[in-house]
Amino acid sequence: MTDNIKKYKRLTVIISIVLPIAVALLFSVKIEGVDLTFLPSIYATINGLTAIVLIAAYIAIKKKKKKLHQNLINTAVIFSLAFLVMYIAYHATSDSTIYGDLNHNGELEEDESILLGSMKYVYYGILISHIILSIIITPFVCFTYLKGWLGDYEGHKKLTRITFPLWLYVAISGVVVYLMISPYYA
Repeated sequence: MTDNIKKYKRLTVIISIVLPIAVALLFSVKIEGVDLTFLPSIYATINGLTAIVLIAAYIAIKKKKKKLHQNLINTAVIFSLAFLVMYIAYHATSDSTIYGDLNHNGELEEDESILLGSMKYVYYGILISHIILSIIITPFVCFTYLKGWLGDYEGHKKLTRITFPLWLYVAISGVVVYLMISPYYA
């Protein structure tokens, strides 16, 4: 293995570890006086676009359109990074929204909980799986991208069998989470 490949692999491992930790730490940061409440609809749209671009990239590579596939994957990575920046910015400037909080008082009261019924379990199931898989997907995207970029197409193809469905699920579930919680934004 060349030193260049080792360097890129090392960098990919560092990014895969540092990124989720940095995001978790940034959730403890609160910036007052900045209104970014418009961001959730934008980053949900970006998640939806990421899903569409991933499907288009899959179709492109199946049709042997390698350059189109590369461009689409680059776009999906850029969309995912834009989503991440906006998501962090929103959560650094806004209080968390509680699913089912109809009166926007920051608490889920008993009557609100009763109205939700079993939908709260559906919402939290999707949300928790989305969060966990968004953390897990980071190294998969990084290593899959690296293998493609370095020309290890067999390794790239092998990793893609895991990366593609996970990344697609994270993108789609992000939109679903937004659609489910958006009625409760203050």
